[in-house]
Amino acid sequence: MKRKVAKRRSKPTLRIATGHDNSSQNGHANGNMNTNIEMRKRDTSPESSSDQATKFMSQRDFTLDENPPITPQTPALTTTSFHNLPASDRRNFLLLCVLYFLQGVPMGLATGSVPFLLKPYLSYGQIGVFSLASYPYSLKLLWSPIVDAVWSPTFGRRKSWITPVQIIAGLAMIYLGGRIEDMMQRAGANGGAGVWNFTCWWFLLVFFCATQDIAVDGWAITLMSPPNISYASTAQTVGLTAGQFLSYTVFLAFNSADFANRWFRSTPKEGGLLSLGTYLTFWGWAYLIVTLALAVMKREDRAKGRDSILDVYKSMWSVLKLKNIQTIIIIHLIAKIGFQANDAVTSLKLLDKGFGQDNMALVVLIDFPFEIMLGYYAGKWSTQYTPMRLWCWAFVGRLAAAILAQATVMIYPSAAEVPVWYLLAVIGEHVISTFMMTVMFVAISAFHARIADPAIGGTYMTMLATVSNLGGTFPKFFILKLVDLFTEATCVPPTVPPPAESLKGDLVTKAFSCAIEPEKNRCVNGGGTCHVSRDGYYSTNILCVLIGTVTFLLFIKPAALKLQMLPLRAWRLFTGDRQ
Repeated sequence: MKRKVAKRRSKPTLRIATGHDNSSQNGHANGNMNTNIEMRKRDTSPESSSDQATKFMSQRDFTLDENPPITPQTPALTTTSFHNLPASDRRNFLLLCVLYFLQGVPMGLATGSVPFLLKPYLSYGQIGVFSLASYPYSLKLLWSPIVDAVWSPTFGRRKSWITPVQIIAGLAMIYLGGRIEDMMQRAGANGGAGVWNFTCWWFLLVFFCATQDIAVDGWAITLMSPPNISYASTAQTVGLTAGQFLSYTVFLAFNSADFANRWFRSTPKEGGLLSLGTYLTFWGWAYLIVTLALAVMKREDRAKGRDSILDVYKSMWSVLKLKNIQTIIIIHLIAKIGFQANDAVTSLKLLDKGFGQDNMALVVLIDFPFEIMLGYYAGKWSTQYTPMRLWCWAFVGRLAAAILAQATVMIYPSAAEVPVWYLLAVIGEHVISTFMMTVMFVAISAFHARIADPAIGGTYMTMLATVSNLGGTFPKFFILKLVDLFTEATCVPPTVPPPAESLKGDLVTKAFSCAIEPEKNRCVNGGGTCHVSRDGYYSTNILCVLIGTVTFLLFIKPAALKLQMLPLRAWRLFTGDRQ
């Protein structure tokens, strides 16, 4: 009798270690008190005690998620190269790249190029009004449950949203392309009274892009097979980066008369090689063509089940109450403080020192192919080393890049023309900074795609992405304020008053602080010299790096690696028969 019990006793223990006993796991997942569960409870031998079970569960590859009826399976990560991917995964990867690229084109214009082009027409405050146009990307969490809950079963869950919003966005871009120059002039007329109407058009365009982003994010986690899910984040990085850089850096370079005259023309001319209206019209038609091809040629798998909009909102609230979600939210909100001064101020500081817009455009143009290429490899690395471990490595690299950026600014040459060696130094520093930023973005996007619940995929991904973006936006205000606070600069009046016709403002006759930009401009326009005795950029950057280092060692790294080890069931809501 004892021998028989011992034989029974060893059987469940072996199944726990290997994970091959599906009946035992299914019974545990459903809460059924089957024979194996009862034997496991009665077993009190040292070989199968709670300590032994704890030892098994502490192993890195331990999971109870193999083929469960309710609890989702945790897919094994692979390091498959793109050429070795299944044909379906390769096609879906390229489709995601195209969809994210289309999203990045108008976003690059709205957040980068258009505010720059509006400067001749509007004041800084009025350009601040136009910045409201980018707010839908920060607010898309509010309507993402609607995108997840409402769709046409015959047309497809994600295509039901992607197709109409891309058609509307394409038509809007064609409309704007034929009128954009006049609209910009009217925006600046009558003291900038037309800026609100101009902002509304771009607000709507960004709203449709944000809605498309919700649907594409939700589709991405089901298009790629589970072992290759990290390629979804790679597609997002490659597509968005290409679209935004094309519409911001590349477009501004070819729209600039100085850049065109310097690199492409033997005889200087007015205007650049490409106008904003032509650019908008071209991509509006591209939107329509790609959307038509998507609607006709791509068949979407039928979605199982449908939740009401209220149910999805309730699910989103329930997700926010998960302890692990709260932990990753805290990580997102504090993680980017360490390199915020580098991201927000370094390029502006170089321009202040006289680096020039044309040189900056050249730096980013050279950096662009590196970022695309490295984004692809970062996706492969995230499967090889696990996303959050790679994210931690890139975190340290990004802190080091912030220190390197400060050193680059400190050695700015005093020559009238920027020498080639310094231009190469800025290019190298910029490539390293953007490389670490890209690796972090790809790694965290891969982690988001891995843990997101496909049942509310768009909402889940949007929630995580929104919090991640918020961590990079809310510190900027305080960082820029600190730069001004720590800066000590004095406006020195001219020893010999310059001719009145050379002045752009009132003559400076006594010293005053010129630490902030308006006072600096008043000093220079009045013939004075702004002497900086302490640059707040250096102090702020060092402070940010110190905060980043302390928070990384004490909280971010341990918490991130702990989250990496959790099975998928730790991130899911088990309601009804959802899988």
